Amino acid sequence: RAGQPRYRQEQINQLLVQSALLYGHVVRLKGGDPFVFGRGHEELTYVKKFGIETAVVPGISSCIALPELQGVPVTRRGHSESFWVLTGTTRRGALSDDVALAAQSTATAIILMGMRKLREIAALWSSFGRGDTPVLVIQNGSLPNERRVLGRIDDIAGRVEEAGLRSPGIIIIGEVAALHPAFKEVLAFAKKEKV
Repeated sequence: RAGQPRYRQEQINQLLVQSALLYGHVVRLKGGDPFVFGRGHEELTYVKKFGIETAVVPGISSCIALPELQGVPVTRRGHSESFWVLTGTTRRGALSDDVALAAQSTATAIILMGMRKLREIAALWSSFGRGDTPVLVIQNGSLPNERRVLGRIDDIAGRVEEAGLRSPGIIIIGEVAALHPAFKEVLAFAKKEKV
């Protein structure tokens, strides 16, 4: 639950060690890949300090899985040769400096933890003359209450606000977003509304 942690990271670390020592083993199950903007490595390092043997089973990161579930590849010949995975919010609560670098690239930009900064992110892309870039925003990806909004940089923040999307969400910026099966339909509807 974005911004509503049940336990602080320090408490989770201690719980892992206590459970391993008390029960002989512990499983820390996390959604997505715990090493992609997760605390997996921090937890692993902490537990190892206590001499506890560890093993990691990699997850599938939402940065790849959620676009795929929408029928959108993160790369595709003729559309995108690479992709960036970025955090929208740093530890300080600011927008990552890397987002400005991604905005200048033709790579697909996948921004996690950036829903609250969507308007700022869109303004940054626009400042580089990239306002027409396709965007896909997914809230609660892979869950029964999953929702998505399609648009372009110049109108995505308004579309997301109008649809009432909130965190947790993922933002996919780049030409691959236009490969979503509903993208042309959404834009055609938007053009009719303007007329």
